[in-house]
Amino acid sequence: MAQWNQLQMLDSKYLEKVDLLYDDSFPMDIREYLCKWIESIDWDLVAGQESLAIVRFHELLSQLDDQHSRFALENNFLQQHNCRKIKRNLQDRFQDDPVHMAMIISKNLKDERMILACAKSSMEGEGMAPAMVVEKQKLGGKVKEMRERAQVADQTIKNLEDQQDEYDFKFNTLRNRENELNDMGPKEVEREKMVITRMCLDLKAKRQDVMLQLSELLNVTQALLSDLISEELPEWKRRQQIACIGGPPNACLDQLQNWFTTVAETLQQFRQHLKKLQELEQKFTYESDPITLKKDFLEVRALELLKTLLSNALVVERQPCMPTHPQRPLVLKTAIQFTVKLRFLVKLPEFNYQLKVKALFDKDVTDKKGFRRFNILGTNTKVMNMEESNGSLAAEFRHLQLKEQKVAGNRNSEVPLIVTKELHSLSFESELQLSQSGTKIKLEALSLPVVVISNVCQLPSGWASILWYNMLTSEPKNLQFFLSPPAAKWSELSEVLGWQFSSVTKRGLSQEQLNMLADKLLGPKAQGNPDGLITWNKFCKPQNANEKAFPFWLWIEGILDLIKRHLLFLWNDGFILGFISKEREKALLSDKCPGTFLLRFSESSKEGAITFTWIEHDMHDKPIFHSVEPYTKKDLTAVSLADIIRTYKVMATDDIPDNPLRFLYPDIPKDVAFKKYYAKNSEAPEPMDVENTEKSGYMKTELISVSEVHPARLQEKMMPMSPDVYRYLEQSVSHTDIDVMTVDFQG
Repeated sequence: MAQWNQLQMLDSKYLEKVDLLYDDSFPMDIREYLCKWIESIDWDLVAGQESLAIVRFHELLSQLDDQHSRFALENNFLQQHNCRKIKRNLQDRFQDDPVHMAMIISKNLKDERMILACAKSSMEGEGMAPAMVVEKQKLGGKVKEMRERAQVADQTIKNLEDQQDEYDFKFNTLRNRENELNDMGPKEVEREKMVITRMCLDLKAKRQDVMLQLSELLNVTQALLSDLISEELPEWKRRQQIACIGGPPNACLDQLQNWFTTVAETLQQFRQHLKKLQELEQKFTYESDPITLKKDFLEVRALELLKTLLSNALVVERQPCMPTHPQRPLVLKTAIQFTVKLRFLVKLPEFNYQLKVKALFDKDVTDKKGFRRFNILGTNTKVMNMEESNGSLAAEFRHLQLKEQKVAGNRNSEVPLIVTKELHSLSFESELQLSQSGTKIKLEALSLPVVVISNVCQLPSGWASILWYNMLTSEPKNLQFFLSPPAAKWSELSEVLGWQFSSVTKRGLSQEQLNMLADKLLGPKAQGNPDGLITWNKFCKPQNANEKAFPFWLWIEGILDLIKRHLLFLWNDGFILGFISKEREKALLSDKCPGTFLLRFSESSKEGAITFTWIEHDMHDKPIFHSVEPYTKKDLTAVSLADIIRTYKVMATDDIPDNPLRFLYPDIPKDVAFKKYYAKNSEAPEPMDVENTEKSGYMKTELISVSEVHPARLQEKMMPMSPDVYRYLEQSVSHTDIDVMTVDFQG
């Protein structure tokens, strides 16, 4: 079943997360129309090759033309219109940058898979914690209670209005009849007055009930508002932080928006109720009238609650991010455009096109001696309007850039931090005027701290700062964080490291891989203690003065880049053990057949490299391990790792080359594991075809990795016997006999 079809079967809470992935830049309609075609393409590969991205972009436009033709046959004018509009927008956005489109599709597909995995885990009992579910249910209950109380108050006020109209009619009728001579007898007048008196008492009691109901409604609304602002909104922002650094996709804002909007509608309705009560008061009042006594207090209180709600309703829906690096948000490069999106959580029609938002950089920063200062270039003001896709009130800044201000004098003598540890702030301001009272409310939203770099080579170090900050704090204004950065627990860092892999591939890090990294950071004696502390310097600085030393994080970043560029499919298939110590490597291979090998990352390469180690047995059945010199990105650009493994040879002086690699750990035949990744010409029986040279005039060639080994290391020139021969010998004769046979053969 197509991935898109699987998503459609999920619960609404997961569909809300899917909804968050798509906006006007790449509408969900395209995903729906072309789901099979989109899922048939390797978008990671497309995103890495501009020429291929151009081809796929035009193929997508062609697919949309086909879809438009289908709508035309169905006489579906609306969908034809939408299809044409989508195509024009895609051409405007991606004609000059199809790689950006490929990156968006690639990221969305990965996020969809994470949502599916999250839903599956939830169904298996590993999803949302029961306590969290209970809290959401409690909040939903409070919203329901507020709505019900608002409906009861609304009906009570209508009944009060009807009751007061009846009282006015009776009172005025009696007064008119009293003025007419001989129309009513004294007893009848007295009886009518008693009826009117009872009506007046009932009316006073009803007014008392109405004001009590309104007071209780405000109490419930205030409690709900407190939960939204002090708990739900901060929790969403924390989840957004986690999502920014590779964690699970953040829950959609729609649920929070619905709650905010419901509270706003209730408070607006409440103020209308007070206005109606004021009209009733003007028609009829009396001493100690509860409307007169409480109306102004309730009005001020309701207005304050509404102001509190609205002043917290402006949020940064998508944090600042360069489109060229969608998986590295919050790191911005000077002179490169970045995007950021805002949403106003109160979705009321009267606010459409009423909010003009202005973007400001380092607005409240006054004391940053030696820190760089920047100007925002591009359109830094936007009017918020309802989005066509989901009706949310939003504004997206798409073409902002930063330019560093020139400062006279020697800045270096004043710099407290290097540029990749400088944190900056992007804030957004607006003002909202309430139509009923004319009250003006200032709105402000603040992005998470950003790092500004001037060269793309600073991106890994800048991203390390973003990881460390968002892992350890949720305070958006702590721009001095790196003057004294706190240490992280291994339990925190290990989770974040796993996210770095799962966010760009289909696999995170296994517990065994994390154990190796823990030993590297904490030392073997710590045994991966979850509470073990790792300092910022340990994570991001070389640990000795050796020229070849490099930071732990840059080593991880180099491996991530190596995987994305050359090893993605092998990593996703689980064929690369990757992070494993040499001691553990030997332990895993020691009891395996000769020719069994495993793949691990080099610990000595800053740029990222991979090697393989295989096992042989000597004549005394002692294991011998061989490791090849690590392959770098440059090596793998020329030949894929699968083809290196296929054609790898070992030879000694005057010996015939032989491939010692037989089984991928633990016992997968080499060709079974890697055949689908071999180059197409690998089916040729020999690397060079000397028979067919007519077409090109050249003999075909193939790059082969060959290790030249001293004969002594190959056990007196004996190459490893095949696994089949070795197994047969083991079953037929003892190890002692094998040794004797081997000695006789050598003699």
